[in-house]
Amino acid sequence: MPPERLTIPRFVAEPPQESLPYGRWEDTLRQRFLTACLDIDNDGEELGEAGDVIWYPERVWHGRTWVPATCGTANGFELFGCVSYARDLKGEATDIHATADVTSETAAANPEWSLDLCEEVIGQWRGEDGVAAAMTLVWGVPLVTGGLVATADLGDVTVDQCVLVEDRFTLIAPDDFRGEWLSVGLYDRKGRQLARESLYDEDDEHSPTDG
Repeated sequence: MPPERLTIPRFVAEPPQESLPYGRWEDTLRQRFLTACLDIDNDGEELGEAGDVIWYPERVWHGRTWVPATCGTANGFELFGCVSYARDLKGEATDIHATADVTSETAAANPEWSLDLCEEVIGQWRGEDGVAAAMTLVWGVPLVTGGLVATADLGDVTVDQCVLVEDRFTLIAPDDFRGEWLSVGLYDRKGRQLARESLYDEDDEHSPTDG
């Protein structure tokens, strides 16, 4: 076989191993996430009371478990972020860390969307000549019916995929690498593409390539 055109990490994260958070563990994660939300700077605009926190499938990468979340607010914003943690030798969660941000761009305000996506850069991968890819956590829900699997695609190369869990998915994949950019696809059980969304708006100006 010929050499690969694009040498990149693929399927580096473990597939989801656990159910969505519940019980006391969910209480712990929710408290951490909502505490992180208190530090959000929304330019003085009132976010409103937070609603129920929606959790997404966990993924493990680089020794940490990442559990994404979203949460609507009374004033029409969406809080999004994740809680990550390591595990000690006994398997107990340790070094718990939460991040949070806010957006006014919601699915309710964008009926043309086919996927509702959030993303956060969680690390870096360096390839040949030190060229770096942004390792990116992507999570979301389909806004069309019939989906089974979500994929993360860097250009025309699939670099991660996730079977939907309660109609939600989480991906970890390289982005912004040698002029290639991530998009997310949704497929049904027969392998037919139902939806595709880029992580970037059409009007976005990509940063200079090569990380």
